[in-house]
Amino acid sequence: MCGQTLAATKPNVILIFADDMGYGDLGSFGSKTIRTPHLDSLAAQGRKFTSFMVASPVCTPSRTALLTACYPKRVNMHQHVLFPTSTKGLHPEEHTIADHLKAQGYATACFGKWHLGHLPEVLPTAQGFDTYFGIPYSNDMNHPDNEGKPPGGPDGMDMLWTDPESTLTKWKTPLMEDEKIIELPVDQRTITRRCTQKAIDYVKANRERPFFLYLPYSMPHIPLYVPDDVRDPDPKRAYINTIEHLDTEIGRLLSTLDETGLTENTFVIFTTDNGPWLTFKHHGGSAGPLRDGKGTTFEGGQRVPCLIRGPGVPAGSVCNELTGTLDVLPTLAAILKAPLPTTKKIDGLDVTGLWLGTAEKSPREEFVYYTSQGALEGIRQGNWKLLVKKPQAPGKGKKKAAPAAEPETLLFDLANDLGEQTNLATQHPEIVTRLRTRMEELDAEVTQNARAPWNKP
Repeated sequence: MCGQTLAATKPNVILIFADDMGYGDLGSFGSKTIRTPHLDSLAAQGRKFTSFMVASPVCTPSRTALLTACYPKRVNMHQHVLFPTSTKGLHPEEHTIADHLKAQGYATACFGKWHLGHLPEVLPTAQGFDTYFGIPYSNDMNHPDNEGKPPGGPDGMDMLWTDPESTLTKWKTPLMEDEKIIELPVDQRTITRRCTQKAIDYVKANRERPFFLYLPYSMPHIPLYVPDDVRDPDPKRAYINTIEHLDTEIGRLLSTLDETGLTENTFVIFTTDNGPWLTFKHHGGSAGPLRDGKGTTFEGGQRVPCLIRGPGVPAGSVCNELTGTLDVLPTLAAILKAPLPTTKKIDGLDVTGLWLGTAEKSPREEFVYYTSQGALEGIRQGNWKLLVKKPQAPGKGKKKAAPAAEPETLLFDLANDLGEQTNLATQHPEIVTRLRTRMEELDAEVTQNARAPWNKP
């Protein structure tokens, strides 16, 4: 089969993954302060998902779930994020979206932030991607030992924003191509634009064959940087400036699809890895109507904006049903009529009906919440959400609490209380008991059948 015929029968897939963007940071999700015309146009041409969940409120485990369709704990990638000193990563024997699409004849590429292991054995080129260009971990991490970083917090970020050269003088974040560091430090001012240009060139080069393009931008994770030619000098507008630049760059990629005649046969999926980093104030985003943000199991930490456009996706439509990143891989597999291997259990479900607007109800009836450290903390069934928050352990040098404090039990009706303000636990003890039993049952299965990550020999 020639490349052109193959391309006509198999849809291309572009998966755009922002970093630390909030639920309320797009015009289509209610933002009044940030202009996002290109992503808003994607919403108008496709489908907006308002109850789209990520499987962790922090980077590494969230990305694990996206690519493998597994709760991070199932593949032992659940305990917070990886650092430049980490010696583990996502096991290459796990079956990723790239592995699956590559087996169907797709060209595969990753341009952006990886954060699933920086050693050669676990980089994208070992996980089903033909090529890789980007940073191996977060842009606030330094090669090789994560030492020597500038001051943090909103004030520290203000100083970095007012000194654009700080990307080269204050940081040692590497840029990689395939398995090699090609720039140290990377110029973070241009990283969004350069990854976009890589994506544009890739689309043009592979227009005659089906392709899977994973574009995990490193922005708007702090520190924020944009090219000098678009930079607003006011640090109070740093986040706004960064999101609007991101939107412009995504617009360039969408225009390339139009120019190459690939728009109609390409799924474009836009979402983000977790909620906004609120402690950084104007260097972080907004969760809109949701409670809290990154690092928490409240909706602001794990409910994220999601837009999908593609063949059969109804334009200008909205889906309020429960789904999330766990379901992306099995849904793509179903659309391609290419069954996933049965040798590895996953947690994702086929939600093709939600993507195409042919189903009124989601097959996903429940979702389990794990903390940023991978501890079981909650479950959602329908509109009921239970969180059981254990008291935080005392810090170093502090006496242990005596007697041990009881866990805080929170029950919310998300249909009537999206902001999670009214705790109904005492009014519905039977629902609390049922949900707690079920979440422990689900977690026990995941724990019992957990697979090992890759560790450096």
